[in-house]
Amino acid sequence: MLSNDEFIRQSLELNLFFIRILKEHSFFLEAAFSPKDQSLALQADTLRCEFTTLLAETIMLADGVISPEVLSSGELVTKYTVDAERATEFYSGILLDTELTHMELSLDKNLTPVISSLLVDQISALNQKAITATTVLADYKSKLLKDIFSCKVFTFNYPLLIDHILREARFYLKILYQLQNRQVVNILEDIIDQEKFWDRIMAEHAKFIRGLLDPTEVALFETANRYGKVFDALTKQALTMTEQTIILPQLSSKTYKATVSLRNFKSAATEGLIQCKIRALAVPLLADHVLREANHYLRLLNTFNRRLC
Repeated sequence: MLSNDEFIRQSLELNLFFIRILKEHSFFLEAAFSPKDQSLALQADTLRCEFTTLLAETIMLADGVISPEVLSSGELVTKYTVDAERATEFYSGILLDTELTHMELSLDKNLTPVISSLLVDQISALNQKAITATTVLADYKSKLLKDIFSCKVFTFNYPLLIDHILREARFYLKILYQLQNRQVVNILEDIIDQEKFWDRIMAEHAKFIRGLLDPTEVALFETANRYGKVFDALTKQALTMTEQTIILPQLSSKTYKATVSLRNFKSAATEGLIQCKIRALAVPLLADHVLREANHYLRLLNTFNRRLC
């Protein structure tokens, strides 16, 4: 059973990462509808506001409680996030709360937690609110995907992207339920589960980047395409790990190196979009979004490598 300290820290770190991710999922959905489906856009906007409120609450609870490793990982916010949000606000006309980003950048990097029964109750309540909001968003995504497949709705988002962000919401829910039950996960099983999940996510990120680039961006297209193939191969290898765990340390190390390279590509893409140097059908916030997910995976892989040594 997780101690109160671990329950609080793990919950806050998970929520700081995923609540922002789901807030942005709601934005990407909202911004991609045609005028005909403004009721769907309004539903996505309502969800975005809900996750914005949850993120503000999480940040207020997190000061002095989050590990320096997470705060410095670039998974919560990056040096590009504020500029990416501002540029995306300009392009979309949809207001994004950059003040929350400034608040996260100012979180205390020194661990000074004061663990109390009140804080435990507040975190438990926060997790439950996140479960409720994420369940609603997952249901919304699931219905939207079915309507797209049956040609009832059109959106400028790829169907695979909606399936992709639906899987992320469900993955977040699974971990939230584990935390609420104070479940201590099996380390080996957790490593394998995370690598199976995130390798596929990284492969799809590369494919989305490839598909959103202007046809004139030949070199970037080829680079993104190569990363898609690299992570497709890593995903296939990760899927064998339940039977071949002896090679897991080697695979994790190989995956780490590939993810560093992909992360650097995403970082350059984020900067290029912000500076209007890349031609693409993508707002800068999308690039910063996938960059943060790569940073999150890199921190996990670092943790895995330490545990496997």
